Amino acid sequence: MSEIYHVLRSSQFDRKFLDELYDITNTLRKISQSKKGTDYLRSLMSDRRAMLYFTQPSTRTFLSFLNACQILGIQCSEIRDSSTSSEIKGETQEDALRTFSSYVDMIIMRSPVAGLADRVAELLDDTPRRVPVINGGSGKDEHPTQALLDVYTLRRSFGKTGGDLDGKKIAMVGDIKRGRTVRSLSRLLRHFKDVHIYFVSPESLKIEDDLKKYLIENGMNFTETTNFEEVIPEVDAIYMTRIQDEHDESGESKAIDYSKYYFTCDHLKILKKDALIMHPLPRRKEIDFHVDADPRAKYWRQERNGMWTRVALIAKIFGADKDITEPYGA
Repeated sequence: MSEIYHVLRSSQFDRKFLDELYDITNTLRKISQSKKGTDYLRSLMSDRRAMLYFTQPSTRTFLSFLNACQILGIQCSEIRDSSTSSEIKGETQEDALRTFSSYVDMIIMRSPVAGLADRVAELLDDTPRRVPVINGGSGKDEHPTQALLDVYTLRRSFGKTGGDLDGKKIAMVGDIKRGRTVRSLSRLLRHFKDVHIYFVSPESLKIEDDLKKYLIENGMNFTETTNFEEVIPEVDAIYMTRIQDEHDESGESKAIDYSKYYFTCDHLKILKKDALIMHPLPRRKEIDFHVDADPRAKYWRQERNGMWTRVALIAKIFGADKDITEPYGA
């Protein structure tokens, strides 16, 4: 698969798509280093419009999509709070999003409602005004574009030629049960050989059965453990996550000792010299701020990679990736 329309879940992507997106993203970054290149990119999709429908709080995902659209010359409209739309009058989210499709060429959405992006994509597929839908985060389920930027960051960090992740050991630490970034990234890693995932979490926040079943069915190697310090010297990358207490039903997260899953400056001494530290952000206390100065800390680079990966993804959806060449337009 190299063509794509809706972006709803990470299981849509195959290795060919990941390789193509990696190359497009790298080329985009080179082109953007000059004013001539920046102006050229802005001309590629100046005839397109996008709606950013973000009814769940977001900083990085919203801003990276907004700037990704601007890099390609796309004009943007936005809804950041459903109380500012006709939903306050009782309009359904599905009707609201179909309304938006009348005015724009693409809908990028983030919602606390699991499965909403899928339902909207299916609805629009049956209308005369069909537009692509990008899932920018859906409940506890999926965050497919975060997984794309995470894989890009891993590959770019491990090797300038897009070094494969084959044989790498990756620890995913923290709220594994409710972390949608972990769920999406774990699914994407199946496209690389002999990757071993260590799921490190408190007992009550362990990997859920549906993801475990997916990994087993796809022949992936993984280990579940509660011992973070034991894993640190063994792995090539550590993917930290915060506790997802916005999904609490009765404040149950308060009873969990999460401090055992914090990465401290002392841990830098036992981490491999060429290992990576990642985090989808925002963070709380799970990574000491002093760790930021260590060259193995890649989460700020990961954040910027998100914008460029999303530029490449949007360009690919509309076929503009064919014009992202060096020299420009050749």
